[in-house]
Amino acid sequence: MAVGDTRGRSLLPRTRKTRALLAVLAMSSPRPVLRAQLAALLWSRREQEQARASLRQSVHELQDSLGPDWSHLFIADRHNLSLRGMGLSVDTIELADSTAIAIDLLDRFKYRLLDDLDGLDPAFDTWLADARNRLNRRSLAIGESILAASDGPVATIEAADHLLAIHPLHEGAWRAMIRSHAELGNLDAAAGCYDRCCGALAEARDGRRPSPETDDLISRVRARAAVAQTSPAVQEPAAVSNGGGRHSQRGDRSAVRVRVAPMRTLGDQRNESLAVGLAEEISAGLSRFRWISCVPAMSWRDPPGKAAPESGAFGYPWEVPEADLMLDGTIQHAPGRVRIIVRLVDLRAGGEIVWAGRFDREMTDPLALQDELGATIVARIDPELLRHEARRMNMAQQTEMTAQDLLLRALPGVYRMEWQGFVAAGRLLEASLRADSGSSVAHGWLAYWNLLYVGQGWATDPAACIAEAGRLAERAVMLDPGDARALTLAGHVRGYLSKHPAEAIALHERALALNPNLAMAWCFSGFSYSYLGDHEEALRRINHAIRLSPADPHMFFFDMALVIVQLMRGDYAAAIEAGRRAVELNPLFSSTYKSYLAALGWQGLMPEAHEVRDRLLALEPGFSIAQAVERSPFVRAEDVSRYAEGLRRAGLT
Repeated sequence: MAVGDTRGRSLLPRTRKTRALLAVLAMSSPRPVLRAQLAALLWSRREQEQARASLRQSVHELQDSLGPDWSHLFIADRHNLSLRGMGLSVDTIELADSTAIAIDLLDRFKYRLLDDLDGLDPAFDTWLADARNRLNRRSLAIGESILAASDGPVATIEAADHLLAIHPLHEGAWRAMIRSHAELGNLDAAAGCYDRCCGALAEARDGRRPSPETDDLISRVRARAAVAQTSPAVQEPAAVSNGGGRHSQRGDRSAVRVRVAPMRTLGDQRNESLAVGLAEEISAGLSRFRWISCVPAMSWRDPPGKAAPESGAFGYPWEVPEADLMLDGTIQHAPGRVRIIVRLVDLRAGGEIVWAGRFDREMTDPLALQDELGATIVARIDPELLRHEARRMNMAQQTEMTAQDLLLRALPGVYRMEWQGFVAAGRLLEASLRADSGSSVAHGWLAYWNLLYVGQGWATDPAACIAEAGRLAERAVMLDPGDARALTLAGHVRGYLSKHPAEAIALHERALALNPNLAMAWCFSGFSYSYLGDHEEALRRINHAIRLSPADPHMFFFDMALVIVQLMRGDYAAAIEAGRRAVELNPLFSSTYKSYLAALGWQGLMPEAHEVRDRLLALEPGFSIAQAVERSPFVRAEDVSRYAEGLRRAGLT
């Protein structure tokens, strides 16, 4: 336990009981705590009057420890004690309340809460155990969220390692580490992780062994190792030219191929029609994405007139005709409710589960349920599949790449917003466009790249980049008027860079009519409505984008959109909360800091505003209010004024 102020002075009380009193008040802040409760908590083995007298002594010691500068934070009346007020920061409250999901935050849970106060009093020990359990649950939630959001095997290993440092018995983290080492080809390291998992479980659980799921995973890894040692390397089919672009011997590689299988019904056969209908709904939804080629919703288990194909070592067919991935799942029925579990499986990787989701719903109108679930599942698959394919492509050792391969390799750099990687991503997108000059998808992504390049303040010639973004976006729409992503990207360029939000809305609406499950289109259309001054409609659309794709790689972008809209609505607290989330998700995206800074200025939170201003200027040196006003796409003068005044109040010049 430590207590200090901004001057570096220690304010920690001398006696352990007073330290415990301070700890209880701090962790309860700002709520008051009854004196009687505190006395019973810290002096449970004493008579009531004696316990109260001891409490009074600790109150005096605490007041003396805080001194004249900070004693105002300690509120004492006849019945209650509390610790509250401006200038008080309690690390456990920050950890418990934080919405951030970051490894550095997780690292703060490594130490045992109030380790120096064990054995103080039986009642206090019980209180302390409950407090530790609450923090453990919070650390577990943060660690599992980081692990689930990890992009690539290297990041997954790092996330699992941090989680296991706090929760060494977490088998899910051990399995993630084993799978990631195996994915990287480090089969010995994967086996070593399994051995460490066995040791941790045996030591903590009286010789208990890992679960059957973990044992099954290591068995599959060892089988792969055995095959690798005894079999010659398998070569991918060579790429061949057909004059208009390269294709592999497996056929057109301009799109990833997904087979949607009817879901298995468990128990209640009334779900049979829902299983088939939901598969059809998902197939129809996925087919709206230009980069996905959806194989008809037919189960590979029992194709008409054919025997089921043989399964590989992972329990799935190694080669399903014309399919790279397969979506399947199960449906369970309970009175008035239905549970759907879906999995996206990579058939090229022996059945690796790319993504899985569980959806619990009330069983009302089956058709309405089918529509709602189909939209939700499709919206979540698109970003997860993009992330998986990009990760897979970046791990592949290929000397020749198709236009699609080059585009997928570029996406992680676009998402991360780190300067060097972002510039490299631009080169990859340009190479993709050279390889396939007729690709609306490549035109759209390169237009988006130029838009972000200007928005980050990196463009040495912003006018040229704006013109190029507009040209690329228009070309994308002309090449494929049915490409919803290209339409919405063109709309965002029209609304943000060209400052024509009304024209942008028309493009966004066309995109949503083509693909209502495209979260990006809902977010971009929200921007355009906000630019026009309809901030309530903007908020509704951006929130819908977040509901559709809560794990989107661009979630930091969605949160940034919320910052802008909440700022313009005058809800500065909500804008600041969204700004903090967005910065935690991507601290390199400079656009977030601008509206976030303006909201802090209006709220008068100057210490935080100065920190955010300094971080913004580190990303965009020389950024000024004049530049902010010049770039602003808002139509209404009062919106521009609100933005500029907030920046001025926050200390920007």
